Amino acid sequence: MDLKQLEYLVCVVECGGFSRAAVALNLAQPSVSRQIALLEEELGQRLLTRTGRGVTATEAGEALLVHARAMLASSRAARDELRDMGDSPSGRIVIGMPPRVALGISVPLVRRFRDRFPRAVITILEGLSIPLRESLIAGRLDLALLFDPPPTPQLSYTQLSRERLLLMAPPGHRLPESVALSNLADYPLILPSAPNAIRNLVDAALRPLGVELKVQAEVGAVNTVLALVAHGQGCTILPESAVALGVQTPPLPRTPIGPPEIWNTLMLAIPKAKPANRLIRETAQLLTELDFRG
Repeated sequence: MDLKQLEYLVCVVECGGFSRAAVALNLAQPSVSRQIALLEEELGQRLLTRTGRGVTATEAGEALLVHARAMLASSRAARDELRDMGDSPSGRIVIGMPPRVALGISVPLVRRFRDRFPRAVITILEGLSIPLRESLIAGRLDLALLFDPPPTPQLSYTQLSRERLLLMAPPGHRLPESVALSNLADYPLILPSAPNAIRNLVDAALRPLGVELKVQAEVGAVNTVLALVAHGQGCTILPESAVALGVQTPPLPRTPIGPPEIWNTLMLAIPKAKPANRLIRETAQLLTELDFRG
């Protein structure tokens, strides 16, 4: 029993027949059939059954498939690890991050990534923290940057930045040196709709106080929120790094929220179940070296 025979077995089952498997493997069908026959002879078990609609695995075949897939995955991981021992790892890494983070760090991130890994490809997917977290757990992302993610045994977290939330007002609006949580109800607000990390933080902080906000509009994109505030449509709540994304001149009035204060934390999330190759490990290290303060 060798890895090629196991690869042929998996391919035949997944393709549903010898002919389609031979095409996928770029081999002649008799060669595939011969290797499966040798495997069955060696194990003393019939592994496949031909039906009117193709080929299915027997009970013995199903049992072997579990081990075959694991052995093939281990073989690929070993090959990738040895390949990564070169000076410059190859491959592709997929990173998820919220839009305002992507807007702020994509240029330095891609520049440093290309300098460090000239043979690799980086893919940046933008989205809200909650769906990004779900995609990371599902294995569709290699790494993700998330705002205030809940703890889970499936992910490990590294803090990248922590910022106090600010109240921002339209031009010419005079704000106090700070705004207590209980006084936020005095301001008409433009906020993102739930689920959103900042909205979740604000709602969680106000819920015990029984404070009900005057939400004038719910908008997801930070730049749109800043434009609405700049045109006098209301105030908003954002961290300092988000404020830096705006193009308002002069800058919009702002003041810290608290006491008690509300803090927005950006975390680097890595799945625990997925083995991290060199490209993933070194890209994670690269992310910890970036300035996320805007």
